[in-house]
Parts: sequence; structure tokens; C-alpha cells
Amino acid sequence: MTSHLTPTRSTATARPDTGDGPHVRWRNLVAAEWIKLWSLRSTRWVLGLGVLILLGLALQSSLDTYEQWPEYGPIQRSHYDPMTEAMSGAGVALLMIGAGTVGVLSIVGEYASGLIRATLTAVPARHRVVLTKAVLLAGVMSGVGAFVSPGTFLLSQAVLSGRGIGLSVGDPGVPGVLAANAVLAPVSALVGLGAGALLRHAAMSVVTTCGLLVVLPGFFKPTVYQWANELFGYFPYYAWRGTLSQLHPRTGDALPTAAEAWTGFGLWPVLAVMLAVLVVHRRDV
Repeated sequence: MTSHLTPTRSTATARPDTGDGPHVRWRNLVAAEWIKLWSLRSTRWVLGLGVLILLGLALQSSLDTYEQWPEYGPIQRSHYDPMTEAMSGAGVALLMIGAGTVGVLSIVGEYASGLIRATLTAVPARHRVVLTKAVLLAGVMSGVGAFVSPGTFLLSQAVLSGRGIGLSVGDPGVPGVLAANAVLAPVSALVGLGAGALLRHAAMSVVTTCGLLVVLPGFFKPTVYQWANELFGYFPYYAWRGTLSQLHPRTGDALPTAAEAWTGFGLWPVLAVMLAVLVVHRRDV
């Protein structure tokens, strides 16, 4: 007796092999990276204390100016910029160091604990892991910057308004400075991510990030060599201090233009993320 087998249509369609391993949805990747980022106690401590310190610096600086304002002479008053109380050079250096440290630890901590092996086993497409980290980190630090920038501004100007020298958000030049203050956080965090991916050592990566963002630009002053002025005009801290932190920026060959400053703000995180993708893709875990 001959049996006849009737072919049946498969109820499942095989997913083509793209070489990327198991398919992981973007939202699942984001959820996983979110848990890893906030499971680091350093993230909460650095961001929490950092925000409080920045608010405290703005309050203390504006109170000092409030007390000393009657002693200011005509020249001092004519050159005074109330925005310097919202975010001073010391405050920005602290913001960049803190944000850069969070960026470093977001990837170095995973290598140090060995969790990166499990991550890359689940998601062999390494570029997706790095890009997800970068997007999440940029989003979180943009939120921090969006809170710190107007927060320090409103606090400082509320104090200065008692002397009639406070500013409002709608005053000319203010929105641009507030935007620059806010963008410093995600820019610094992504630079830290790139340094952490390259060096894979927490202390060395933090020192390198701080050196690039804060220390190195401080060693250079405007010189007679225009190429040097143009080069260091692209460093975020130098660009912020020379142009973007001022309501009425000075002009000159030794100072970066607003276009150069914003270009530098954009180039640093892009190059840092590209570096992170490259080294994580090429190097062994």
C-alpha cells in the first residue's frame, strides 16, 4: 500500500540570515541600555551632585555680585555680562567633566564587569550596541543640559533683578547662550564614550576626556599664528568661552566665530561616536 504525503504550507517564514545574529528590536536595545546606565550608582551620584553644585555656584556667584554691585565703577558696569553668573567658566568645566565621566563609565563599566560579552552575544551587530548607547546617552545628557541651563539662569537672574540688572529669556542673545550651555552636556558625554571605548580603562579614560575638553584648551591663548587660533577655536570649551558664552561676542582673528564654535560642537560628538563604533567593531572583547 502506497502512502501519499500531502505537502503543507509552513506557518512560519524564515528570517533571512543577515550575518547580524538574532534580531533584536530597537526598543529592546534602548530598554537594556537604559537599565545598564541607571544601574551604575556613579551615574546617579555624578548627575545628582553635579546639578546641585552647578545651581549652588550660580546662586553664590550672583549673590556676590549683588553685594558688590554698588562698588562697581562705570567701566565695570558697562562691560558686565549677567550671563556669567548663570554659568561661569568653573561651572562649565565642572559640567563637562561630570558629563564626560558619565560617558566614560557608560561603556567602561560594561567592559570591567564582563557584561559586554553577554551584550555582544545577544547582539552580534556591534555597531547597533554602540549607536544605541550613544543615542541614549545623548538623550539623557540633553535632558540634564536642558534642566541645568535654564535652571542656573533663572536662579541667578532672580537674584540680580534685585539690582535691576537681571535678564529675561527673551532678551537679545540670551537664547543662544542658553542653548550653548545646554549642549555642552551631551557633547562632553559622547566624547567620554569615545575615550572609554578606545582606552577601556576608567581612570585613564576620565583623565583623557578631561584633558581634551578642559585642560588642553586652557594651555592655549590667542597667538599670532592664525592656524593655531582656528584649530583651537574648534575645542568646545575654548569655543564656548571665546564666543558662545557672551551676549555680545567680541570679534577678532584670534577668536572663533559663532559658525566655527557651533561646528566644533557638532564635530566632536560625531567623531567620538565614529571612533567608538570603529574600535568596538574591530577589537576583541
